[in-house]
Amino acid sequence: MTRPTFILATLALALAPFAARSAQSEAWSLHGQFTTVAQRHDHFASPYEGPNSLLAAEGTKTTMDATAYLGVRLWPGGELYLNPEFDRGFGLSDTLGVAGFPSGEAYKVGHHSAYGRLQRAFARQVIALAADEGEAQADAANQLAGPRPADRLTVTLGKFSVVDLFDANRYAHDPRADFLNWSVIDAGAFDYAADSWGYSLGAAAEWSQGDWTGRVGFFALSREPNGTRLDRSFGQHQAVGELEHGHEIAGHPGKLRLLAFSSRARMGRYDEALEPGLPADTARVRRRAGKQGFAVNAEQELAADLGAFLRYSRNDGRTEAFDFTDIHRALSLGLSLRGAAWSQPGHTLGLALASNSLSAPARRYFAAGGLGILVGDGRLDRYAGERIAEAYYAMDIAPGLGATLDLQRLHNPGYNADRGPATVVGARLHAEF
Repeated sequence: MTRPTFILATLALALAPFAARSAQSEAWSLHGQFTTVAQRHDHFASPYEGPNSLLAAEGTKTTMDATAYLGVRLWPGGELYLNPEFDRGFGLSDTLGVAGFPSGEAYKVGHHSAYGRLQRAFARQVIALAADEGEAQADAANQLAGPRPADRLTVTLGKFSVVDLFDANRYAHDPRADFLNWSVIDAGAFDYAADSWGYSLGAAAEWSQGDWTGRVGFFALSREPNGTRLDRSFGQHQAVGELEHGHEIAGHPGKLRLLAFSSRARMGRYDEALEPGLPADTARVRRRAGKQGFAVNAEQELAADLGAFLRYSRNDGRTEAFDFTDIHRALSLGLSLRGAAWSQPGHTLGLALASNSLSAPARRYFAAGGLGILVGDGRLDRYAGERIAEAYYAMDIAPGLGATLDLQRLHNPGYNADRGPATVVGARLHAEF
């Protein structure tokens, strides 16, 4: 346990007896979840493979994670959350070979036996901006029950995931409940700050008033691209801003979010890595540089049980991917249909399409044999954008227990028209309390 984590945990235990108790506000809460995902793909055309290729022939890969969500109310508006977690397993090809990777439950760090980590340890302070108490907040994971001001300022500080707060979407954002593909559940070109498990250190402020919400955040990047350790000095960092507007169309709610990010870190430029007579390698030419990008994210209810989503994202594409995946332009869209239409209200059918692209400098880099975070076949004779289709069917088995069948079709995995297409079939079991 790191020193900041130890301090937060000690503070939670020390203040728990003094937490405010009332009929409306929880003093503390404990939730948990367990998720396992199994995936397998067919044997596909593969005239050659490289270090970061999706293997043409491999067996079923399984991941498992179990998380506890402990929340404590410190004082009015002040909350502390700790999320210890156990993880085990591997993604397909050790989570390599496809920029739009097919499982959001597969971390970049795999292990044959279960290991524990404290994935989140953060404090939250909610400040009311008006006298109105607003709506009652339900008890949930990392959310204490109690009144929540409608107009408020929320400050979050500690260790958590950038996408806990940014780039959310009602229909496509949770690999434990809806879609699985990385470029469907998140904006593919949003190279958000994270360690190899998807978490970062930082702070965020969220202002909510009426139909508008604005968010800003400052986070630590990894010490090196795709690294397991964060730069705790914040010498390598990322700033994120997002503006959200809620609306109604013909009585159906929707939201539109506009996001922008800027990163500063030691990263290699693709073109500078192409020195004659030397292997293409961005690690050799890393220096202080910046990366900027944006994302447009929309969700819209179309009918009582039918919703649609769309994301478009882009980054400048000059430098190597740092913490997420090798995507410079991404478009995803889809539908989510609840099962009330066929008398199964606890079921959901989801359909999505995603398109991922590389910048021109990145294409030259991968053609010369360069490797990225997730992709790199050792050559790229025929570039083509990744085209991904995903369908899932989720069903409730019992209270707190659900199962999902998932099917994905990956065209041009790793942007390589010489390889694929691959069909990935998967199953997910998810329990929560």
